[in-house]
Amino acid sequence: MRVAWFTLTRPRFAGPPSPARGRGFTSCVILALIAAFIVTAAWLSHEALSRAELVAPRASSIVYDRNGAFLTQIGEKTRDPATGKPRVDYGYWLLKTVPQKIAQATLALEDHRFYAHPGVDLRALARAAWRNFTSRGRREGASTIAMQVARMQNERPRSLTEKLMQAATALAIVVRHGHEATLAHYLRLAPYGLNGHGVAYAARFYFDRPVDDLSWAQAAMLAAIPQSPGRMNITRASGLALAAARARRAIARLEDEGALDAAQAALARSELDHMRPLDAKRRPEALHLALRYEALAREDLAHPIADSDRRINATIDLDVEQEVLRLARRYLSNFRRRGARQVAAMVVERGTNAVIADVGSSDYNDPQAGAFDFTRVRRSPGSTLKPFIYGLAFERGVLKTTDLLNDIPEGASGVSNADGLYLGPLTPRQALANSRNVPATNLLRRVGLEANFNFLRDLGLHDLETPAESFGISMAIGALPTRLEDVMRAYAALADDGIMRELSFTRNAARRPPRRVLSVDSARLIASMLADPQARLPSFPRYGPLEYPFAVAVKTGTSQAYRDAWTIAFSHKFIVGVWIGRGDAGAMRAMTGVSSAARLAHAVLVKLHDAKPGEIAPETFAPPPGRIAIDLCRAGASPDCAQTLREWVKPEETREAEALQVSSAQRPSMNDAPSSLADGAAPLVIATPEHNTHIWRNPEQPERLNRLALKLAPTDKDAQIVWTIDGEPFATAQADETVFWPMTPGRHRIQARLALAPVASRAVRIVVE
Repeated sequence: MRVAWFTLTRPRFAGPPSPARGRGFTSCVILALIAAFIVTAAWLSHEALSRAELVAPRASSIVYDRNGAFLTQIGEKTRDPATGKPRVDYGYWLLKTVPQKIAQATLALEDHRFYAHPGVDLRALARAAWRNFTSRGRREGASTIAMQVARMQNERPRSLTEKLMQAATALAIVVRHGHEATLAHYLRLAPYGLNGHGVAYAARFYFDRPVDDLSWAQAAMLAAIPQSPGRMNITRASGLALAAARARRAIARLEDEGALDAAQAALARSELDHMRPLDAKRRPEALHLALRYEALAREDLAHPIADSDRRINATIDLDVEQEVLRLARRYLSNFRRRGARQVAAMVVERGTNAVIADVGSSDYNDPQAGAFDFTRVRRSPGSTLKPFIYGLAFERGVLKTTDLLNDIPEGASGVSNADGLYLGPLTPRQALANSRNVPATNLLRRVGLEANFNFLRDLGLHDLETPAESFGISMAIGALPTRLEDVMRAYAALADDGIMRELSFTRNAARRPPRRVLSVDSARLIASMLADPQARLPSFPRYGPLEYPFAVAVKTGTSQAYRDAWTIAFSHKFIVGVWIGRGDAGAMRAMTGVSSAARLAHAVLVKLHDAKPGEIAPETFAPPPGRIAIDLCRAGASPDCAQTLREWVKPEETREAEALQVSSAQRPSMNDAPSSLADGAAPLVIATPEHNTHIWRNPEQPERLNRLALKLAPTDKDAQIVWTIDGEPFATAQADETVFWPMTPGRHRIQARLALAPVASRAVRIVVE
């Protein structure tokens, strides 16, 4: 039926196809094929030319400590093109010139006809195709150096189309850049195992030497790896054996070609025979340190030696780092029973501000907030900022070394001392060395909240723009949160005669120019006070953790409810800072700075100085220039002044200093003399409140608690005193008795006088709101 139908429907006059019609159809097919070829060739050429630029990922860096020990490496995060999983790549170091040994070894194994073809080796393609067709087993490739560059620059899933594109790109790369640049770029991109790329990086990572200094055996070993970086892991015996076998083939070919003579080849083979798996470089325990250097590099604050040598030379000493970490863990384990959970410590080289050790926590993997770097976490600093309050007061001329500061109860301000005791009138040296809260807050008030707030910001201890009144006078005793690294930098300025420098974590770091934040006079005065063990009495007994066999200025701090314990100490060589606390900001049990952090700081400094038991170094800190040394009687000393304090005074202040020396109990300066004196009567000086004090009543507090303490400086305790408010008698009391006056708003004039003698104190004026 089909045949009949075909016969019936065929035109009667149709004959066989004409030759002309057949030729026309063939011509159309040929033209279509030619057009397709031209379009494909044009597309390949366009794509190849667009991929022909020599590009490389951002070069990574290797960080070494100050002694050349491996610290960490900083890689680039990327994704595996085959699996899509994240990975970190290293290397891609620039080559200034093509290293000849590694170049010859690489060409011997990868592309020995490199200079004889234009980027695609047709002879190698034909040979590989024939062998793959006629034999079974591992298939042979024919990728040239240029084709591998094309592939490594644009890693994509393998396919025939992609292989054609690589070949076209290889031709374009060689045409555009030449053979030498193509080879150099291959040596920059090639994989050398452990996610490392580039022969300059590999030479430094594996053999710790420049690529030009490699031996023939080392060059051949590296040249062998790119064929199979995972299998030829030369940090393992199995991988080393595979790489060495391939390296021997490279040595043999180089010998055959005359690049090596027999002696050189024999030496290279012997070195390969004796080569052992290389040490796998691992980060030290202190992961916080590695993360810090990674952050510094990202912020362009840690610079490598050169583009072709991406080593970053750190100031860290890993031996010191490990020793400080060991001590920190040991002491923390002793303090855990009292609620301590974490510790941080830093060691800085005095004069250069080079950071030698930086311990962010006891262990990064510690579930008790170990992942936090507590050198960079803001915490309450306790009393560690007091030296700067005193320094600013000296700087402004508000305070002199011969002044007396009152350490007595102040009911209105609510400020008390950590030990609940009050020591009465003290010199600035005693008040700071004893870390008394009342004198510090009163001094801050006298200089001004705003002035102190701005000064602390200028020191880098905070970067807040809130009003100073938000913290009030309590910023002198821990209300202003700061970081250990910021406190270290500020204390380094104290140790460096008032010159502020940035902390340095790398040897060639670009830092802002140093600047003066305190005069030499003020900085050395504060340092001498912090280094005076006699001045610390009675709050801190002698021969405890604050005393050293060499000169050390030390300050401790304890935040409210024992949440933070601090110690900062500096010697002639080092500055050590320690923080102990909890990641959850919880309270510890009676963990003061002197009972905890100071012990760790003491152990670190003694270790750094290699001090032997019983050794005492006869050294002191440089005195303030232009001042003279005098000895003052200590408060409570015997009438013959058996206990003295060394003080540094300006020549014009000697009269006031002599006034302090005349009594076994330190007395006020001559400016505080009473308005009149009876023969043989001791002067009357109001210790609290201070003159020109501005006091705010608490409206939410019961009236019975809104009282102001009235107290005299030490005098004859048997004398009877009459207190007057605005000229009217208010109360009669013994000279050593504290009287409490119910405050009323307004301006008031307070005075004390003897009940039975014409002796009166200087009037003190205050304002109550």
